[in-house]
Amino acid sequence: MASQLLRDYGFYEIETPILESTALYRRTTGEGTDIVEKEMFSFTDKSRDSVTLRPEMTPGIVRAYIEHGMLNRPHPVKLFSWGPLFRYDRPQAGRYRQFHQLDFEILGNPNPVADAEVIFLSYLICKKLGVDATVHINSIGDSESRKEYIKLLKEHYRNKRRLLCEDCKRRLTKNPLRLLDCKEPGCRELASEAPQLVDHLDEESKQHFIKVLEHLDESEVPYVLSPFIVRGLDYYNRTVFELIPTGGEEAEQDSETPVIAQDAIGGGGRYDGLIEHVGGRPTAAVGMAFGLERLLSRAKAAGTVVPKKKKPQIFLAQLGEEATKHAFLLFEKLRSAGFSLEANFAKEGLKSQLELANKAGATFAVILGQKELLDGTVIIRDMENGIQEVVDLEKIVEELKKRLKHSS
Repeated sequence: MASQLLRDYGFYEIETPILESTALYRRTTGEGTDIVEKEMFSFTDKSRDSVTLRPEMTPGIVRAYIEHGMLNRPHPVKLFSWGPLFRYDRPQAGRYRQFHQLDFEILGNPNPVADAEVIFLSYLICKKLGVDATVHINSIGDSESRKEYIKLLKEHYRNKRRLLCEDCKRRLTKNPLRLLDCKEPGCRELASEAPQLVDHLDEESKQHFIKVLEHLDESEVPYVLSPFIVRGLDYYNRTVFELIPTGGEEAEQDSETPVIAQDAIGGGGRYDGLIEHVGGRPTAAVGMAFGLERLLSRAKAAGTVVPKKKKPQIFLAQLGEEATKHAFLLFEKLRSAGFSLEANFAKEGLKSQLELANKAGATFAVILGQKELLDGTVIIRDMENGIQEVVDLEKIVEELKKRLKHSS
C-alpha cells in the first residue's frame, strides 16, 4: 500500500547495502548522537576496515545519490527504500535490535512545499492504515541561529547540571539540543523552562516554517507545534517533525500486539547541508522514516485488516518426471498471458496437488501428465464441480480465458 502510494507521487525505489563503512555514519549521523556513540553494530572486516550494520537509511541513500550521478538527473529526485536496520538497544515493545523502516526522501527541492509533501504523505500512510496520528513539528533553523540559541541553552542549564540524568550531562557538552527531547521526567521539566528555539530563528528559517504550516493547514493535516522536537541526528536543519499516535496512553494492549504509549511511529526533517558534507554539490533535501514494527503494531491495535493474499485463478498440477520437466515452460506461458497461478513442483500425487489447489481457492486446475505430454494436450478441471475436459495445449490460453470469463 505505502510503496504504491509513493510511486503514485513520483518516488522511485532504491536499495542500499546493509553493510556500509563506519566512517559514513560517523560523518553524517554525527559523533555526538546516541546512534553513533551507543547503538551501532560496528566491526573490523578482513581488510581491517571498520564497517557497520545499517542503523538508518538516509546516509546510504545520500552516498548512492552522489556515487551514481543522480545529481545530474532532473530534480527533485524522489526516492524511497525499506528494509532491515540494526541498533544496539534494550529489547522491549516496539524496540528491537533488528527492526525495519520505510524511508522516503525528496532531494533537490529547497521549497517549503517539499517539507509539506513528505509530511502529508506520512500522515496519509497512517490514515490508510487506520492509525490516528498527529504531526508534532518544530523548526531548528540554520546552523548560525542554532549556535546563538545553544549559548542560551547552555546558560539555562549552567547551574542545573546536577539535576540532569547521566546521558544529559554528557549531551550538555556534546549535543546540547538533545537536552530538549530527553524522556526522563526530571529532564523534561527542566526542558519545559528552557528558552524555545522557535523564538530565536533566523528570518529566512522563520518564513520557511510559516509556509510549511500554511501548506499543512490547506492539506488538513493535524499538527501540534512542539518546541522540544529536535531529532537526534546532526544533519537536520529547519523543519523537523514526528508522528505521534493519538490517544497512545489509553490504547488497549495485549500480549500479541504491544502498543507504544509515548514513542513516535515515524519522523524526519530537512537536511540541506548533508549531501555537500558527504562530497556532493550543495543540494537541499528533506525526508522521513517510519518504524514499521511500531506502525504495524498501531494498525493492528486499531483493527486494520491486512488484505489476504489474492486467490489464484489457475493451479498447475503435473504427473510424472517428464511432465514435471515441461511444467516450468507451461507455468511461464500462463503467467506471461496474465493469469494468476500457483503450483507445487515438489508434490507428485494428483490428489495432494488438487487438495492444494482447493485450499488455495483456485478456479481451475490445469493438469499435465505423461499421456497429455505425448498427445500435446492438457486437462482443465473445474475446481467447483469437478468436471474435467481435455483441450489442445496450443489453445490453453484461449480456453482458460473463455472459461474464466464465464465463471466470473
